[in-house]
Amino acid sequence: MINEINKDLYKTDWRWYEDGYEVTRTSVWTGPGCHNGCGVLTYVKDGKLERVEGDPNFAYSQGRLCLRCINMVEQIYNHDRLKWPLLLAGEKGSNQWNRVTWDEALDFIEEAFADCCKIIKEEFGGIGPEGVVALSGTGRNAMWQGAMILRTAFGSPNMSFGFLSADSCYQPRMTANLLQCGDCWILDNAQTHPDRYNNADWKKPEVIIVWANEPLASNPDGFMGHWLIDLLRMGSKLIVVDPALTWLASKADIWLQVRPGTDCALALGMLNVIINEELYDAEWTNTWTYGFESLAERVQEYPTDKVAEICWIDEQDLIDAARLYASGKPSAVQWGLAIDMQISAMEASNAIDDMVAICGNLDVPGGNIQMRYAYNSSKKYGAGLEFISPEMLDRRIGTAQSPIHKAGYTPFIPPDLLIEAMETGVPYRPQLIWVEQTNPIANMGGDAPRIYKAWKKIKYTVVADYYLTPTAVAFADVVLPMAMSVERDSYRSWWQPLRTITASAGRYYESKSDEELVMAMGKRFNPEFYDQFETTYDFLTWMIQDEGNGVDYTFEELTHKVYDWWDWNETYEKYAKGLLREDGRPGFVTATGLFEIYSPLFDVWGFDPLPHHMEPYESPYRTPELFKTYPYIYTSGHRHIGLFHSEHRQLPHMRQFHPTAIADVSEEIAAELGLKEGDWVWFENGRGRCKQQIHIAPGLIPNLVRARHGWWFPEEEAAEPHLYGVFNSNANNLTTMGVYGPTHYGAPYKSTLCKCYKVTPENDHDHSACITTKPLKGYHFTRFEGV
Repeated sequence: MINEINKDLYKTDWRWYEDGYEVTRTSVWTGPGCHNGCGVLTYVKDGKLERVEGDPNFAYSQGRLCLRCINMVEQIYNHDRLKWPLLLAGEKGSNQWNRVTWDEALDFIEEAFADCCKIIKEEFGGIGPEGVVALSGTGRNAMWQGAMILRTAFGSPNMSFGFLSADSCYQPRMTANLLQCGDCWILDNAQTHPDRYNNADWKKPEVIIVWANEPLASNPDGFMGHWLIDLLRMGSKLIVVDPALTWLASKADIWLQVRPGTDCALALGMLNVIINEELYDAEWTNTWTYGFESLAERVQEYPTDKVAEICWIDEQDLIDAARLYASGKPSAVQWGLAIDMQISAMEASNAIDDMVAICGNLDVPGGNIQMRYAYNSSKKYGAGLEFISPEMLDRRIGTAQSPIHKAGYTPFIPPDLLIEAMETGVPYRPQLIWVEQTNPIANMGGDAPRIYKAWKKIKYTVVADYYLTPTAVAFADVVLPMAMSVERDSYRSWWQPLRTITASAGRYYESKSDEELVMAMGKRFNPEFYDQFETTYDFLTWMIQDEGNGVDYTFEELTHKVYDWWDWNETYEKYAKGLLREDGRPGFVTATGLFEIYSPLFDVWGFDPLPHHMEPYESPYRTPELFKTYPYIYTSGHRHIGLFHSEHRQLPHMRQFHPTAIADVSEEIAAELGLKEGDWVWFENGRGRCKQQIHIAPGLIPNLVRARHGWWFPEEEAAEPHLYGVFNSNANNLTTMGVYGPTHYGAPYKSTLCKCYKVTPENDHDHSACITTKPLKGYHFTRFEGV
């Protein structure tokens, strides 16, 4: 299905000249925001980007692009973009800045770091550098850079997501994969092969489950939504697990309209059918798994009638879905964020992993294939960990309370325990927060008003970004202007292929790439290591070669290759071929060498070693009295087509598609409350409220509302107390911090409760003023470790 193309028009050279334009083949991954890294052709004249086209010679994306790339020119040359470093000139939150040079900005950071270390030593009895915390945004090409600055320049071990409660984005699923089979898996849509669907080894999935995501809008890691359309055209059958009637759900053979937060119960119910009806692959299971008998016992606790009642679905639909999935040879699962955003995130991930494994669909053509970063060429969030001493690792915030974090299965510190440290000063209060292209109070931070108040206790904040964001205005002492994709040199290796990000347009004013910022910070704070690199090309070569574990060529050579497909990722049944383990023996990278259905590590850590359903933190069943006051299930985090989290709000064409925060409510709620399309409503619970404009969405669960996340309004007043209106429509005024599963993974962003009522002149007001003028003293915290 790869289209025939005109090879004279679409060349395979890395760069050429055409009609006065310099044309460069490259990929983009950040600015504009994305989870993939599509191939593009940039058309540049006199150093300025004039247009972007899809690169049909890049088999991964096949020339297809979304709104973010198509609108890149507007993004890069937007008048609101940061042009030079800014140093705070007034009180924090005043939006008063002085333009400074890069050297002056780095001088300030150096002085702030020295003061930070002094406070940690004198007031908290510490070493010093651990007083720095770095925050990263969602996984893109600005994540390892912040980690390198934190660990190799400052020498701190405290890396974290941008207050994403319980690391509720891919980390639960990835950690489940790592614990059970040692590597992560993705749906095999032939994306690991340069010849794609023509590859002789590949098979199309006979059955696909799209579970808890909307890939047409999200295009998640290692997967592009339009590939599903390809597969449906080839004849794949489709099961969709989603509480909303998405476009894919409307095309599904079976649609399971599951109650949010009950995915683990659903998976266990399907496993009950698969095991009791002996629909699993017995030979594979007997050969390659550990603990199947225990799982067979556990699923007897989840008969289909009980599970149907828990999940609010039809029992026969559940049975039919289990049988259909098990009948496919192969079948595949495309899973997503909503699995992570519940307290049963790890448990649901384990149960779905078990389904994939026992049905013989792990690492087979058209199933779910095990993947590593192409050529093992990047440590990503773990970059720089080898620079941190054991003594300093022991000073990490919060890891002692979380066995999985302490064991090193994630390089992050728990964000819920970070905010407690900021509030209480126990074990110490961070003094400097480094923010690398993330906007927590507008986007991922649970209980955003609480984060705001806790952050006001922090002495120094540095923000590296494209624009002044609510986070930057509220907290930053210094703001650093960063370059976007086509202005920078970098690479992308997550998952396949290894691909270049090549600077093709001239730099916007005084912006620097994240890689240049790593170099600048490194040469100031750790010259002994960084002085070996004269240029960013030298540094990027060191990164992709990874001390002999990566490639054997330079970064400049990668720019000329453009894309490099790694045959390891193309290989199937790697566990049987001895390709996973360092000792070269068949098996998985686990303690038993088998796929661990029953987790010995969970047993050691005191967790239930088998998946089990946990009722959502707030629900009709766990908290029936609360449900009387807040009778609607509240979710947030579903994707816009075009916008990426809190990005792109400055762009006129993007705002034509998404003018404001538009939430979905069910037809039943609209009728009950007398709402009509386009009305503004308040969503409210015991933590806070936000107002959004409604879309009455056919097919939603009758008592479900879906708020939009990431909203702020760059056209509005920046200074406090308004902060671009960030708290007015903020979906995370209602979500939590400190509520997670027993493993410290998974928070209820998509399974809490609220009430809804119409905005009127009597109840309307600027919500920001109410939040940001509250006293900034004392602290409070919620702690719930799921049962």
